[in-house]
Parts: sequence; C-alpha cells; structure tokens
Amino acid sequence: MGSLGSPTSIANSKQTPKSNLKIHKTDLKNFLPTEKSNGVSRAQSAAKKVVNKEIMKPKIFKGEGGYVLEDVPHFTDYIPALTSYPNPLQDNPAYSVVKQYFVNMDDTVAQKIVVRKNSPRGTHFRRAGPRQNVYFQSDEVKACIVTCGGLCPGLNTVIREIVCGLFDMYGVTKVVGIEGGYKGFYSSNTIELTPKRVNDIHKRGGTILSTSRGGQNTIKIVDSIEDRGINQVYIIGGDGTQKGACTIFEEIQRRGLKVAVAGIPKTIDNDIEVIDKSFGFDTAVEEAQRAICAAHVEAESQENGIGLVKLMGRHSGFIAMYATLASRDVDCCLIPESPFYLEGKGGLLEFMEKRLKENGHMVIVVAEGAGQDLIANSLKGTDCDASGNKVLLDVGLWLSQKIKEHFSAKKKMCINLKYIDPTYMVRAVPSNASDNVYCTLLAHSAVHGAMAGYTGFTVGPVNGRHAYIPFHRITEKQKQVVITDRMWARLLSSTNQPSFISQKMLEEARKHEENEEKEQDSYWENSYPLCCNGSLTDAIKSA
Repeated sequence: MGSLGSPTSIANSKQTPKSNLKIHKTDLKNFLPTEKSNGVSRAQSAAKKVVNKEIMKPKIFKGEGGYVLEDVPHFTDYIPALTSYPNPLQDNPAYSVVKQYFVNMDDTVAQKIVVRKNSPRGTHFRRAGPRQNVYFQSDEVKACIVTCGGLCPGLNTVIREIVCGLFDMYGVTKVVGIEGGYKGFYSSNTIELTPKRVNDIHKRGGTILSTSRGGQNTIKIVDSIEDRGINQVYIIGGDGTQKGACTIFEEIQRRGLKVAVAGIPKTIDNDIEVIDKSFGFDTAVEEAQRAICAAHVEAESQENGIGLVKLMGRHSGFIAMYATLASRDVDCCLIPESPFYLEGKGGLLEFMEKRLKENGHMVIVVAEGAGQDLIANSLKGTDCDASGNKVLLDVGLWLSQKIKEHFSAKKKMCINLKYIDPTYMVRAVPSNASDNVYCTLLAHSAVHGAMAGYTGFTVGPVNGRHAYIPFHRITEKQKQVVITDRMWARLLSSTNQPSFISQKMLEEARKHEENEEKEQDSYWENSYPLCCNGSLTDAIKSA
C-alpha cells in the first residue's frame, strides 16, 4: 500500500499485473480504422481500456482527526509523463491586483461546518480555482459545451462565461457548442462560439444551443469527441445529465484520452446533493412569487376566494417552500416530502373551511410532486419521459377538482377558485442578477479545473466555497426538504397550517435522519480502515 504522497489514491492502489494484460493484434482489428485523435489511435484506445480497468474507484484520502478528502480524478492518475505549463493567468493584467493568484494546494472545503467538540472532521472536497500549473497549452485546447434536460434560468449565462473565461483568461480560441443535447454529439450540429457571438445571450431565457432529454449513447459520444479532436467537455444539466457525464468520463478514462470532463449542475428544483444550491433557483423563486401575488390578488378580491398555485418540484419542494416563505401571502404549502390528506379531522379540507371563515380568502401553493400517492388512487399514470423520469399526474387540476366537489356539497359555502400553473414561465425567464453572478463563478471554476488537468468532476458551492466534487457524490441521491429541520418549521409558523403528519411519522423521520448521519460517519471507518495518516500537503499533491 502506498503512502498518502503517492500519485494514486489508497482506493486505487491495487494495480493490474502486467502478466494479465495480453492484447493480441487480432483483438484490435475490431477497433479499426485507427485514425489518430487527441494523440491516441482507436487501436491504442482499445489497449487502454484494459490497462485502466482498475483505476475507476473513488480517490479517498484520510488524515488525522477523522479528516477525509474525497478527491476528483486527474490526468496524471491514468496518463503517465504529462507535461505541465505555467498558468497564463499570472501574466493577465486583470489579475494583477489579486493578492494570491492561485489556490493553495492544501485548500479543501468541508462538507459539514457545524460539528461537535469530539466529532470527526468529516468529508472534504478539493477547493475550486486556478492552479499554478496547467496541463493544456492555449493553442491545443478545443473545448465543447452541451446543455441537456429541461430549461433553467441561467443556461445562457453559463455558456457565455465558459466561452469568455476560456478566451479571456487562458487565450483559448477554439470553442464549439453541441446543439440538441447529448444527441448532438453524433450528428453534425455544432456552432462556433466566440465572445462576440455570446456577448448578449445572458439577457435571454432558454439556451442558444437547444436541449433534449435522453439520447445518450456513450460509445458514440466518445467516438465523436475523439474524431472532432475535442479535449475539454463542459456538460450542463441536472442529476440525470451528470450521471451521463460520469459514464462519458469513464469511457474516456478507459481509452486513456487526455480529455477533461467538467459538469455544471443545473436544476431549478435545487435537488442536487452536496452543493448549497443549483443555479436558476433564486430566479425561479422570484418568478414564482409573481404567480403567488396574482393568486393572492384574485383570492382576496372575491368572497371565499381561493388561489391555487402549482410550482415545479418533482421530488423536492424547495421552490414551493422558499417562495412561500418569501411571499408571506400563502396560507398552506404542500410539498412531496410532507404527506397530506384531504378528508377527516385535521385534513386539508377541514383547514380550508376554517381559514375561509376566518379570513374570507386563502392561497395554497402545491409542488408538482406532492400528493402523487393520493392521485394514484383515482387516476392511472405510468408513462416516462425520454430521461426515464415518471411523468407526474397533475396535482393542481386534481386538487382543484377535489376542492370544488367538497365545497359544492356544502351548499352553505360558495367558493371562487382560481388555479394558476406558471411552470414554463418560471423556467423560461432570463436569470436575475444573483444567478448571473453565481453562473459566472460556476463557469470560471469549471474552466480553472479543466485547464489544471482535473476531470470527472462537478463544480458547486459547499458551505459558500466552490469545490470540485466527484460525479458519483451528486448522483447518489436527490436532495430533499428535511421536514424535521428548522426551515420547514419556519414555514409552518409563517402559514399557521397544520403539518398533516402524525407524531409517529415525525419520530420516524427524525430516526431516519439520525441513522443517515451515523451511516455516513461510519462509512469511511468501515470502507477504508487502513488509510495512512500523513501530511495534508502530501495527500493532495497526488495531482
């Protein structure tokens, strides 16, 4: 077992014996033609696939006090004797005022910043930012950018800042956009991207590259990357897209290609694990408030007026929760994480009767993924979209109908219900000022990482500091609202709505949260008990 200073992580320390690597010429014929791309022929790539089978495991280092570094892959992990070059940023006049040009090699970012006195230091990630040395010369870089999945405010801003960052900071002049999502890799749909071409695109919603769901054929995509001579790939998309980016990186690594794969997480649902928030979320919350405001005006202008607003949130109710907290006009917020019921004592309909008698009007916000179990009892829906996601049943229309049926049976109370669904308005708008700044930081961090030779990573803020996070960490599960957390308690206090869940369910939720924390704390102890202690500098100089 190697020391922490070795260029390969503890998890990757087992090397495949050379005697097992028997590759015959006849085995390579299937990979012809052998045109060269990125300095490696297809036949050589086939050999690399065998050589690199054992280096796909996560890079894990442990230090004193329960310190764990979950590092991201680097070219030097699987390509020997690479040449590095001085970072051109040191000669960039715009950066002459910066006190420290480059990120210190010892800098890591803690996943947890609130710890107890004797608790382990926990998981850390490599801090994002420019490095003293880079592994690309400016004139050898050919970068591509692709957007996948649904629309989100800020897509064009990220595209713009990747292009401008490459041109202005590193002198890169060859950047192309892949049109139509992953499918665009194995078609001829590309456009040349220059600072002049992308100058004003941040003022528009959507994406200038167009997008699509699904359509991923990893082998075809990597073949296309090789054939086009691309050596930096920037992939913008949600958790499904990042899973796809991970498989693309793995195939690139198997072939031994010097191609950096960097992910920029995108989803207005804010359901990406590990990072603080995803870009476009602030804009989505701001736009959602406009719908809530309209619903409130409609409701209070009529006798027994009810404004019902459906917001996005397939499995996570963050938009609904934050928009509710920000507006202060909402009487009830329903999200996927907190089950509710309609009929009976303590149910939603009983609460509505009470609130209408008290105030004469009310506003309800419901996330699109809420109440799916209730709807399934009366409607059937099993279709999936191109990304493999189950198509959700329309909780807004279903809830509207149930409310109308309930109050029509009570002839003493006549209601006026207005249903508003701003889904596509929320996600199609340009990003606001806050998201524009955030998108710039994400894009530049991705560029710095790719130029420094890092690959197979997603960039994002962890406790306010941007970090490089391994793909597998953000695709393991989706982030959800914790209903035993103070933020959900603040919402209940703001709306004065019932929680709709029993004490037993709350206790189960608390136990589940505690068990998850214990499992995470013990995971590294059980999985990597023999990791050596050593200086942090030695540990992270592996790249």
